Amino acid sequence: MFRRNLCLTMLTGLLMLVAACSNKKVNNPLANIGSKQPDKVLFDKAMDAMKHNRYDVARMTLQTLINTYPDSEYIARAKLAVGDSWYAEGGTASLAQAEQEYRDFETFFPNMPEAAEAQLKIANIQYQQMEKADRDYTHAKRAEEEYRNLIMQYPDNAKLVKEGKLRLLEVQEVLAEREFEIGRFYYLRGSYDASIARLQSLIDKYPLYSKADQALFLLGQDYEGKIARVRNAPKCQSPGKPPGCLADKDKEKLLAQITPPMTKKAAEAYDQILTRYPLMDASDDAKKRLAALHQPIPHPTKAAVAQNRAEEESRKEDIGLAHLMDVMKRGPDVSEAAKVGEPSLTDPTPVSAKDVTVDSVRQAMGLPAGEKTVTIEAAKEGTPGANEPTPRSDNPPPTANANPFATPAAAADPNELKPTTPAASSAATPDANELTPNQGATAANNEAPLPPPVQLNELQQDQSPQANSANSSSSLATDKDISTSKKKKKKGLKKIVAL
Repeated sequence: MFRRNLCLTMLTGLLMLVAACSNKKVNNPLANIGSKQPDKVLFDKAMDAMKHNRYDVARMTLQTLINTYPDSEYIARAKLAVGDSWYAEGGTASLAQAEQEYRDFETFFPNMPEAAEAQLKIANIQYQQMEKADRDYTHAKRAEEEYRNLIMQYPDNAKLVKEGKLRLLEVQEVLAEREFEIGRFYYLRGSYDASIARLQSLIDKYPLYSKADQALFLLGQDYEGKIARVRNAPKCQSPGKPPGCLADKDKEKLLAQITPPMTKKAAEAYDQILTRYPLMDASDDAKKRLAALHQPIPHPTKAAVAQNRAEEESRKEDIGLAHLMDVMKRGPDVSEAAKVGEPSLTDPTPVSAKDVTVDSVRQAMGLPAGEKTVTIEAAKEGTPGANEPTPRSDNPPPTANANPFATPAAAADPNELKPTTPAASSAATPDANELTPNQGATAANNEAPLPPPVQLNELQQDQSPQANSANSSSSLATDKDISTSKKKKKKGLKKIVAL
């Protein structure tokens, strides 16, 4: 009896053990429950290695998962994690490898939500390697391109697009600072055309630059400098000596030709400071220059004041130790970048220094800038051609319309009757039924010709009362609005003395 009970007990225990071993569940990893699937085990092992900074172990484990289970649902996440391991490891070589992994992920999984994250990390890799504005700007240009790709390719991912726009504004601040320093360098050297090309391209491409007002003021100074150079040119003592000299008559004529267009362009630059950046530091200097040039001083609108105020308030103020740390760090200082507004996503056509020089030469010659004309000089009567002999005094040259094969005509008889030619009679009394070219209604009625159409971008000096009434007091900002909203001048600001 005892032996039989012992056997039953052992058999029952064995059955329970077999049942326990055979009923072990394999759960779906998407249900966030523990699983013993081999691909899930490999992925978890790789994530644990990354948490402990063992990036080489993590990459080997992830590569094993990718090669062994190509149909696993963890393939996309494993591919992205390989790039993350290189990204977290840091270093120039590791970041380059991480960028390649992220580009492969975008190629193989372009429709996954993580593709936008991969593009953002590609841009961040270039952002982390940016140099200061006065050094190599290769990474800054590539970062600008990658952030633009993120914004334009993944517009539906609002969170990442917002982060990309903020970073793009910081990158464009660095690129704009570089252009500004180059334009300022050319200005100080007196290369006004090269400075105009750089500064005008800067304003067109990066309107949110923190020193856009100073760039516009320098632009106006460039145009004024071109006038001052002619005015201060030395008088020629002999032909060509001293270099750059001008005779009095030539100087007066050249000044008369270039002063109006250069003054107009300088005034346009100063006007843009007051209408687009009324709260920035160069606005007071712009008013003084407009008054010195005898040009009207425009008033900004309330919308322009509010926009400029929001831009200035979004910029970070450099305070003490924080500014010192920015100077000591390897990367550029982006604290002055605006945090509001839309960054530029396309590059406008850059201004060429060659085109600026050509326009200046045309204006000096009295020709309209930008218009292509061809001048044909007629040969003077009696001037020999290229292959003709020099005429002699006893053999005068033939007239322009003379027939070289005609025989010499005899002396005209004063009593000979000559018929009246039809051309002479028709010239005396025009035919009323003759069709003539259309000269316009004003010419037929002997009225003054109509004035040319008003250009939209042309600076209007004299506005009519009707035009002035359009800018009502409700839309224009008053001096009080500007003065109460204007920030204090920054310490150490290098003001540019007007010529």
